[in-house]
Amino acid sequence: MTRLSRSRTSATVAATAFAAAVIPLLGATAASATPVGGCQSATVQYRIVDASGKPVDADWTSQGGFHQWSSAPGTVEVRLAPGQNVGEGCKYPVSLAEYTTEGPNWNTSGLQTLVDHATVYLTAADVAGSDDSKQTYQKLSVKSPDCYGQIDLYGDDVIYDGKSGDGHGPAPYQPGNVVTPYHLIAAWNGGDKSCTPDTPSSPTPPPSSETPPPDSPSSPPATTPPADETTPPASPSTPPPASSTPPTTPDVPPMQSTPPSPTSSKPPLAETGSSAPVGPIAGGAAAVIALGAAALYAARRTRRS
Repeated sequence: MTRLSRSRTSATVAATAFAAAVIPLLGATAASATPVGGCQSATVQYRIVDASGKPVDADWTSQGGFHQWSSAPGTVEVRLAPGQNVGEGCKYPVSLAEYTTEGPNWNTSGLQTLVDHATVYLTAADVAGSDDSKQTYQKLSVKSPDCYGQIDLYGDDVIYDGKSGDGHGPAPYQPGNVVTPYHLIAAWNGGDKSCTPDTPSSPTPPPSSETPPPDSPSSPPATTPPADETTPPASPSTPPPASSTPPTTPDVPPMQSTPPSPTSSKPPLAETGSSAPVGPIAGGAAAVIALGAAALYAARRTRRS
C-alpha cells in the first residue's frame, strides 16, 4: 500500500468513525424531548356529608350543574372516579369556595364576594376501588353562609376573589358574564335574606316641652290635578332576564409540574434534552473533520505530482 493510499484510508476511517458517533447522538436529541408518563385529565366524583361524615342526599356522583340548597353544603368529600389509570406523581387540585351574593340563584347573584376557600390535591391513592369501606377520601370544608350565597366546587387551585397576582382570578359576576371559577364541577345557590344589613331608621325625636303655638287658620285644601296629569302607579319590578348558568364538567386537568429552583443541585431536564445545542456542535465538528481530511489529501497529491 502506498503512502497516498494510507493517507486516504486514514482520512476515510476517521470520518467514518466520527459519523458513527455523531448520528446516534443526533437521533437521541430528538427522542429525549418526548414526555414519558404524562398526566392526563381525570374525572372527579363528589358527595355532600354532614358533620359526622355521613352522606347527605345522593351518594358519589359526577353530576354537575347548579343546585338549589335547602341547607348549605358546608363539607364536600371528593375522590377520583373508579376505573382510571392515574400515573404516579400526577396531582389534581380540587377546590371549594363560598361566596356571598346579591340573590338566591345565578341569575340574581350579581357580584359575588369570596368568604371562604379550601383546596385538596387528589392522586392515584384517591382513585375509587372495589372496597370503599377502608378508604378515607379527602374532604373540603367552608363556612356555611347565613344569607344569599353560592358555593362552587372546581378543578384547580386558583382563588377567584378579584385580586391580582399569581394564584388569584376574577370574582364571579353574573351581569358582566364573568363565569368563574374555571373548570367548574358543580355549584349550589341559596339563602333567604340579603347579606347587606338594613339601614337603621332615624330615631324618633323626644316630645317637646314647649307650649305649642296657637292654631293657625286652616289653609285651603290642595286642588286635585286634572286626570291627565295624574302620575301613573309604579309598575311591579320585573325579574331579570333569564340566562343560562355557567357550564360544568367533572373532568379536571392535572396540576402542572413545578420547575426546579435556581439553587437546585440538579440541572433542569431541558439542559440535557432537545434544547441543548448538541446537534449544531456535532454538525460543526463533522464539517471541520471532513475539510481537514480533504486538505490533507490534496496536499499529499500535490507533492506526489
